[in-house]
Amino acid sequence: MNVLAHFQQTILEMIARGRSAEEVADSICRHAECAAEGVMCSLILVDRSGRLHPLAGPSLPAHYSAAIDGMAAGPAAGSCGTAAFLRKPIAVTDISTDPRWVDFRALAEPLGIRACWSSPILHSDGRVLGTFAFYYSESRGPSEQEERLVAACVDLCSILLERDEVRAENHKLAYFDVLTKLGNRANFNRTLDAACGAGSGAIGLLFVDVDRLKRVNDTFGHGAGDDMIREVGRRIARSAWPGKAFRVGGDEFAVLIVGESADAEAPLAAERILASMREPALCGAHVLEPGVTCGGATSKAANACDTAKLRRNADLALYHAKEITRGGFVLHGDELASTIAKRFRALQTVTSALAEDRMEAHYQPVVRLDTQEIIGLEALCRIRTRDGEILAAGSFAEAMLDLSIGSLVTDRMLSQVARDVRHWLDQGIALQHVGVNVSMADFQRGDLRERISAAFARHQAPLKHVILEVTESVYMEGSDRKVVRTIEELRAEGLLVALDDFGTGYASLTHLLTFPVDIIKIDKSFVDRMAAGNAGEVIVKALLDMAKGLRIRIVAEGVESDEQSAQLQRLGCSLAQGYLFGRAADRDATTEALLHFGQKPAAPLGGATGSFAA
Repeated sequence: MNVLAHFQQTILEMIARGRSAEEVADSICRHAECAAEGVMCSLILVDRSGRLHPLAGPSLPAHYSAAIDGMAAGPAAGSCGTAAFLRKPIAVTDISTDPRWVDFRALAEPLGIRACWSSPILHSDGRVLGTFAFYYSESRGPSEQEERLVAACVDLCSILLERDEVRAENHKLAYFDVLTKLGNRANFNRTLDAACGAGSGAIGLLFVDVDRLKRVNDTFGHGAGDDMIREVGRRIARSAWPGKAFRVGGDEFAVLIVGESADAEAPLAAERILASMREPALCGAHVLEPGVTCGGATSKAANACDTAKLRRNADLALYHAKEITRGGFVLHGDELASTIAKRFRALQTVTSALAEDRMEAHYQPVVRLDTQEIIGLEALCRIRTRDGEILAAGSFAEAMLDLSIGSLVTDRMLSQVARDVRHWLDQGIALQHVGVNVSMADFQRGDLRERISAAFARHQAPLKHVILEVTESVYMEGSDRKVVRTIEELRAEGLLVALDDFGTGYASLTHLLTFPVDIIKIDKSFVDRMAAGNAGEVIVKALLDMAKGLRIRIVAEGVESDEQSAQLQRLGCSLAQGYLFGRAADRDATTEALLHFGQKPAAPLGGATGSFAA
């Protein structure tokens, strides 16, 4: 085997074994310098913007390579820059007189370089990947032997650089998100593990969730949603340390903070991220305001860092933030840990009650203020402890935030309400309606209509006796029309819909034009502030007048005194519920109340003051 063939085989074996581009390029240059006595050799990369970046030049001083790094290829950019620009070999036999070297002569001549011959390295698709050059200490061009040697070197360089480009692309696909160009989940996992293993001080972790991305996708299209993700990613990256922002899910980002100041820096980074979202963004043809919610956690020392615990704490903080301060930031700490423990206990309480059939429907009466007759009920969830104590919903409200638990509780309540409605109808009680509370979890499952219909069908109870009670927050979260569509379907089957706790959330009166509502239940907070002439009385009166015009019924909640009852009547409110008329009670006690105080069948059920029907 001749020397050239042996050289080619050696380089190809290095490439096949996965040696780095720097190592292989250095070997090519050193072999070429040995084969062509008296020359210096260089291999220069050319990026996609046409700029030069030295990869190997074992005999050239570092300051020479540094001087040409980032230089643009062009028709007067020395031998290498010109060869890359023209995509053909350039042989300059006398640097001192050649105009292409005017700007670089002072760099080359002190090194004894008198001539330079550079050949472009081309990709199989024709793109220029780099240049391979010989530098001479005398004014001359290449010999025939050197031409054969350089031809072989250029072929080897082409194979090397194409392989390296593929490896770089595969690495990018494996570790970087295509949409945002940020590191992906695999990159995040690797970076977090490396930071914990390096013992580099404290570590902070932020999880950032894009608010209501699904609504953007459904309303404006996935193109707008992608633009939103890209813009949010850019803003998060600008707010984070370089290389420490990642896209780890469809609508979730992560930010790492490493160093002794991570404890203090984590909240500051979250503040910067939230502040960066205040400017509107162009998403497709729409100007939208991006919104994010942040949760974070810190580990005091990287060498004692438990990555699983750090992730879990940051995730819990994000989950908590989305529930209590959407658009804000929560940092995991002792207080949050206490809240989580409280929720865990609530979950245990509810799951055991469901398993042991200790969950009950209790009923609070809704009355006509003029006659004090019971015209309807609201079903309220109660748990009977193993000791017989009755727990109100407030004691296990934390558990209801869990979507699966919330749906299970709703199913149990629907079954019991349907059973009790059938019981009362069989006794000849003129029951009008029973309100059943439903949550966003019930709508998100997408089968609420079927679940209600199935529960009432099992007990042969007519659906016309059901009022769905939905809070403002459900309406706000459901503006992607899933809630609206479901409610419209249920109303078509005879159900009524009540907007519960009106005035406690963020719904505006304009929502009453878009959401199907039959009844508004004024929150207790307005009733409590109803002293004559103050704002509470004015608001209640305005709501009553508005509801009358819209043919929507009003029920005042939380009525606890005769004075409040009388004042509501004077303002024109005809229906109310509260401790004044009775606390929530089990089926047997409610049956007695209905027998004694229920609206009699002879009463006009469609009357203006005695019915939920408008």
